Amino acid sequence: MLNVEQLKYSVNRMPVERVYDAMLELRLEGLVTGDRTPFGKVHFNTCFAEIEALFQRAGYHRGLDVVGYEGLVYALYDPGRWEAVQVLRWLKAHSEAAVVTG
Repeated sequence: MLNVEQLKYSVNRMPVERVYDAMLELRLEGLVTGDRTPFGKVHFNTCFAEIEALFQRAGYHRGLDVVGYEGLVYALYDPGRWEAVQVLRWLKAHSEAAVVTG
């Protein structure tokens, strides 16, 4: 198990190229789910400021927020384009669809 310092170190040393695809998706949709980012849930819970800084280094200069649904799935989103309740509804539908098809 990594401690907080190790998690922050890993995020701060992560190459910008690793988050570039997620950044492009944020520009297009304003929403990225956990399966399309290089970060795990634990990273989001402990290192959000560092993750935001990494996205800024990658070229995404808008504010970001993160929301999760029942600990199953999470999303990083642009609060200027989405309301948290909209993202939660989308995550719920996404999670339920994965159960049906999975």
